[in-house]
Amino acid sequence: MTEASAAKSGGARSRRAVKIPRSLQQFGRYFVVRGAALLATVTIGVYITILIANMGGFVDKIRVATIEENYAQASRFAPDLQGRGAEARRDWIESRVATEVKRLGLDKPFIVRSFTYLSSAMTLNLGRSESLTSDSGSADVRRIILERLPITLVLFGTASMLTFFINLFAALFLSRRYGSFLDRAVIALAPISSAPPWFFGIFLIMFFAAMLKILPWGGMVDAPVPESTLGYALSVLKHMILPTVAWLLAAMFVGIYAWRTFFLISASEDYVELAKAKGLTSRAIERRYVLRPSLPTVITNFALILIGAWQGAIITERVFQWPGLGTMFYRAIGAFDTPVLVASVVLFAYLLAVTVFLLDILYAIIDPRVKLGAEGAQ
Repeated sequence: MTEASAAKSGGARSRRAVKIPRSLQQFGRYFVVRGAALLATVTIGVYITILIANMGGFVDKIRVATIEENYAQASRFAPDLQGRGAEARRDWIESRVATEVKRLGLDKPFIVRSFTYLSSAMTLNLGRSESLTSDSGSADVRRIILERLPITLVLFGTASMLTFFINLFAALFLSRRYGSFLDRAVIALAPISSAPPWFFGIFLIMFFAAMLKILPWGGMVDAPVPESTLGYALSVLKHMILPTVAWLLAAMFVGIYAWRTFFLISASEDYVELAKAKGLTSRAIERRYVLRPSLPTVITNFALILIGAWQGAIITERVFQWPGLGTMFYRAIGAFDTPVLVASVVLFAYLLAVTVFLLDILYAIIDPRVKLGAEGAQ
């Protein structure tokens, strides 16, 4: 081997050696930029929520008035104020109100307090609820949230995964039978998916719970609660049937119709005809040349399903009396429990941001058209 060829092969090896780290660096830069953008979006949304929930500081004024009223009531029974005049009582009330207001930071301007609230919310230092409690009786907002989060994830995680796989396999099935009776039926039924899950839930409850009496009206488990683990799990599954079916009806037909269209578009490409001419099997063609090119669109649609699940949880859980985050948020609105409201919005914002971030990661992995780092500036 000559020196020139050796140098050329060495240079090629060095370029190949540098290529992988550069690719990892591009991935890292891409994820950092996307994560920072999503974090900034969440921060702005949470701050706006704090301003709205606090009514520009008006709620804090109500809190101060509530503190004054509580101490005014307590002063009537304070032993050290018995037999003393009105001035002593007033001084006693004012001193304690001032101490409590300072402890809560309510003596500072609202613009300062709003950023303090923002910092606490973003770090999940959520304080104590003003009216709600956890099942154990704790008023700690973090405990209330963490107690309800798994309940919501069980229901809407299950419903979303079922929707994804049903849509995927049904769309592939219909793409092989374009123009059949089932294909036309799905097209005709697609508009009904424009209704939200709680809309279908009302009719499902009326039919299966009120009329047929074969499924429960709502809740998460039977009363009394089954003692065995298997009995408890079966009871939860029974209570999940109606809300899961409602969610499927709200997302299934339009999803099948959309994905079946994407698969048909991919199946009509020239490279599919070339693969058929080469003698590849139908399953291989479907897997390599129909499903894979459609994956970015399919994943986007699934991400939208997940986002819709978080957004639709409030009313859907309320209709089915499912004791998750949605029901907790509804109760917090009725009680105007600002810490729980802000905590719920922060949690939903984080869930949405994580969903979008995972979507970006999957895009960067499966779709070579996604620009990473410096590639996007070219």
